[in-house]
Amino acid sequence: MSENSRPSGFPEYGPHQVNPEWPPPPGYAPPAPGPEPEPEPESTGPAHKRSRGPAKLLVAVAIVAAAVGGTTAYGVQELTGGSSTGVTASSAAETDVVPASLKGTVAGVAKSVSPSIVEIKAASSSGSATGSGVIVTEDGEVVTNNHVVAGASQIQVRTHDGKSYSARVVGTDSSKDLALIKLEDASGLKAATLGDSDGVQVGDQVVAIGSPEGLTGTVTSGIVSALDRDVTVSTDEDQGQQQWQRGGGWPFEFGGQEFNGDTGGSTTTYKAIQTDASLNPGNSGGALIDMNGNIIGINSAMYAPSGAESSTAGSVGLGFAIPVNTVKADLPDLRAGAGS
Repeated sequence: MSENSRPSGFPEYGPHQVNPEWPPPPGYAPPAPGPEPEPEPESTGPAHKRSRGPAKLLVAVAIVAAAVGGTTAYGVQELTGGSSTGVTASSAAETDVVPASLKGTVAGVAKSVSPSIVEIKAASSSGSATGSGVIVTEDGEVVTNNHVVAGASQIQVRTHDGKSYSARVVGTDSSKDLALIKLEDASGLKAATLGDSDGVQVGDQVVAIGSPEGLTGTVTSGIVSALDRDVTVSTDEDQGQQQWQRGGGWPFEFGGQEFNGDTGGSTTTYKAIQTDASLNPGNSGGALIDMNGNIIGINSAMYAPSGAESSTAGSVGLGFAIPVNTVKADLPDLRAGAGS
């Protein structure tokens, strides 16, 4: 009998009418009052099993759920795409690098990804520069910006744990402002997880890690402010090194205006991710990261207000990063020694 066919005026079952070992009463009223039926002997037939089986099954499921506890909750969270912290992870994520207990937090991203970010000191006849890089292999391949190592005669790299390595340039691509360097005698390093920048959306939360002004392992956070920004940077090795020697950071051009110094006569333009995460000189070549710990960009340029002295220019919340899919597409050529 369905609930809709229940006669009106009949009370619900009460506690005194139900054996406490039985499952909850059905959702319809009992038949009209009549003589008290004789107690039925306990039966092991099919009908009796059908009435008790579901209750036993539910109890078993409840016990299993209690036993696995947090694991069950985490599985649901992953399937629904939710986060216990209320932070929505970027849709670009391919891998959860951040532990479940710190998922969706800046602290979790910093703890998980900082070991994959290095400080780079490059020296040339024009001066020296301090930048950042991202470890992409355990044996010491590091991606950075071309303008960080362009024209360098000597490169020193310091990892998150304080170890120092000499490095050499493997390949460069000035048209994309990318370079690949290799640490000498390195092993057991923590390689970063490269994400998918095609899935990045405006408003996604991001974290930037680098070495601004030589402050190794500095962490800042913000959001993706815009996509596909045309950014023009210098490809002139001497121009870049001279700017770095004066503390100017990244000479680049946007919207027909030059920022942080003269870009020189040789430039290249690429599509960039814009972020309001604080970037300063020294962040160049470091990582822009989604909230799952995947690298979605290589930080490459920042905006300084018109008329600001390049040596005192600081972040105003307008930074730019090379999309990681551009990096992944360029890696085979960089490894083959392109431009070097």
